[in-house]
Amino acid sequence: MMPFAKGISAKSEMFNDQGEEVNSDYHRLMRIVEEAGYHGFVGIEYEGPQYPDRKGGVLATKRLLEKCMAELSKDFKA
Repeated sequence: MMPFAKGISAKSEMFNDQGEEVNSDYHRLMRIVEEAGYHGFVGIEYEGPQYPDRKGGVLATKRLLEKCMAELSKDFKA
């Protein structure tokens, strides 16, 4: 289905000490997104208890996505 996606959302609930989402392998998921050729926006949804203000959860998800994409850009340049 990914080649037909018009938009995607990164949903997160809980992060470990390394900033990784504990319920989803974002590195694997973002590789799928990249390999499918998707170049649109990624919406962020945070629904966990770790950051009660929600903004912290959104920012943690954004940092994780940026980390994943930086790793992917190295892989695709090589």
